[in-house]
Amino acid sequence: MSIISKYILKPFGLKISKIQKDEDFVQDSVFLSIYKQCKPYTMTSIERMYALYNAVRYTVHNNIEGDFVECGVWRGGSSMMIALTLLSLKVKDRKILLYDTFEGMSEPTENDVDFKGGGADSLLKQNIENKQNSVWCLADLQDVQNNMTLTQYPLKNIQFIKGKVEETIPKSISEKIALLRLDTDWYESTAHELKYLYPILVQKGVLIIDDYGHWEGCKKAVDEYFSHNTLLLNRIDYTGRIAIKS
Repeated sequence: MSIISKYILKPFGLKISKIQKDEDFVQDSVFLSIYKQCKPYTMTSIERMYALYNAVRYTVHNNIEGDFVECGVWRGGSSMMIALTLLSLKVKDRKILLYDTFEGMSEPTENDVDFKGGGADSLLKQNIENKQNSVWCLADLQDVQNNMTLTQYPLKNIQFIKGKVEETIPKSISEKIALLRLDTDWYESTAHELKYLYPILVQKGVLIIDDYGHWEGCKKAVDEYFSHNTLLLNRIDYTGRIAIKS
């Protein structure tokens, strides 16, 4: 193997290495334990889950006031990450708000195409006979409530807000938000969430955009909102972005 590496691969700048496991990039045993509990209930990458874990820790360690809010929860894996991370820090009194239709994806518009140019509308229509698959992101309220119960986080501090965000926000919103995670994919919903929720994200609070790199509509909504209020969006992975409100 060393001869192959030295005389055949090295001249071309290549080398033989082991396939990297998802967990290899992080040695945080607490995170990995929490992640394994959440993984069956999320499609979010380990990189984005690790960013969320660290964001929760940041808000607690820096005494950032406010609630933890997620828009677009699917089966609740990311909200489970929030709850379990809080518990690992011995925090049980923070509010967690979960906004979702709990009936699958809302209707996309012409703005909603992926980074390869594929339209969201046609993608949903192709899978309309099987709304249980990952495309439609269908998980009913009872399913998500059951999954959140698994965390053993106090249910009195978890709120489930059912319906399209365009209809439930701003009717049901927090006074202050410490961490805001947006994962509803589409232009209209993302623009609506930013309009009403970003103003109540506290200074030094965390904003996480799950679909910035994948869905053009989401990116457009974010870029439009911050066109006159520059925000440094840091890359988590190909699609996820994170920022601290200054």
